[in-house]
Amino acid sequence: MTILAPDEAQFALRTPVAIVGGGACGVCAGLALRDAGVDALLLEQDRQPAGTTAMSTGLIPGAGSRYQRAAGITDSPEQFAADILAKTRGQTDAGIARTLAAASARTVEWLADAHGVPLSIVDSFRYPGHSAMRMHGTPNRTGSELMASLLRAGERAGLDVLTEARVAGLFADATGRVHGVRIARPDGHTEDLACEALVLACCGFGGSRERVAELIPEITAAEFFGHPGNRGDALRWGQALGAAVADLGGYQGHAGLAKGYGVPILWPVIVEGGIQVNTEGQRFADESRGYSEQAVDVLRQPGHVAWTIYDERLHQLMQEFDDYRDAMAAGALRRAGTLAGLCQATDLPEAALSATLARVEACVRGAAADVLGRDFRGRAPLAAPWYAVKVTAALFHTQGGLVVDGEGRVLRADGSALPNLYAGGGAARGISGPGGWGYLAGNGLLTATTFGRLAGESAARLVGAALPSTRTGAAQ
Repeated sequence: MTILAPDEAQFALRTPVAIVGGGACGVCAGLALRDAGVDALLLEQDRQPAGTTAMSTGLIPGAGSRYQRAAGITDSPEQFAADILAKTRGQTDAGIARTLAAASARTVEWLADAHGVPLSIVDSFRYPGHSAMRMHGTPNRTGSELMASLLRAGERAGLDVLTEARVAGLFADATGRVHGVRIARPDGHTEDLACEALVLACCGFGGSRERVAELIPEITAAEFFGHPGNRGDALRWGQALGAAVADLGGYQGHAGLAKGYGVPILWPVIVEGGIQVNTEGQRFADESRGYSEQAVDVLRQPGHVAWTIYDERLHQLMQEFDDYRDAMAAGALRRAGTLAGLCQATDLPEAALSATLARVEACVRGAAADVLGRDFRGRAPLAAPWYAVKVTAALFHTQGGLVVDGEGRVLRADGSALPNLYAGGGAARGISGPGGWGYLAGNGLLTATTFGRLAGESAARLVGAALPSTRTGAAQ
């Protein structure tokens, strides 16, 4: 059963705050709690915390950060919030968008300054929908590196982590107050943990093919490139307690997963002038809109695949990213000195691809307008040597979830807050609106890190920083 009566519990462990999920959201909540002097126990179902964060690009948006100022980048929370609302066509909670935008730079600086996460501004390109360069990442720009840095920060802060601990149910009373959780261990036995507050940081439902087919049928054929444990537990628990949900059709798709290699080819290659063609050598959509909405268009192509076409200049640019270097090492790239050689390596029809590239060059020169609506002006023309990667569409994670307020408190349909339940990251309703087209690059890690921090701070205020330590040997 999802929700258990408190009198069924046999609490052997106690902690002021329990956190379900060991990704960026959970660790950030734990760091905020430890900053406030409150003990917390982070519960992770895997042997090693990683979650969806480790599979991401690891880039966190922060508007108005000191890193931006040092790089001469002008930005503000108001500008960021306007970008979010524009990308979602106004179909997200404007108040939450403004709250997250206003808190974003503080989150980046807090992670760097208070917890030693080595972040820097990405100033070599600007993602679609962002009016300023505001992404911050660790040196190699990968989610696994970010996750490792966060875990080291948690260790330094004294955050207790219990791994191989899957939360099988919540103990809650008729008022919706959570009294604790039941933990299922790999050997089949269970343990009951009491808590004063609970933070749900266990992402969304992308790992449940049934829920995806039910709620987001347009992306069902995509490869799932997220944590398989994202089965919608937080959604199920919250709804059972009377929580409101919203935007369950929202998600982050990606149109650049290297087919057969499981490595994402990141979107700077497109933003800076690359294109996508189908197996007939034809462009089929405006690639510059964003990688999430482009995913559905890739799924509509023969074989659910496309080829990303670019040149040496973009190849050099992409080597800033560890994921791209992984794709190189794996043999996912095709390179040729001539267009005929590239077509031989990819099986693309030379006449059609040549005509496509000629049309793109005319758009770059301003001699023609793109019939698909892309503005190529200001981009350098593509030129030999040529590169190509065969890609397919992926579902990274869902963006709809439990409705929360600006402190990460889970809300009922009437707007009142559940007594002691918090959520962030993919467990909470994000700021991407009701579809994949509303996803703005970085939305996932923005809601993970910033909602994680805000939820941790709010939970700390609830339970009180003066609580005596309740760490147990089992939690170490």
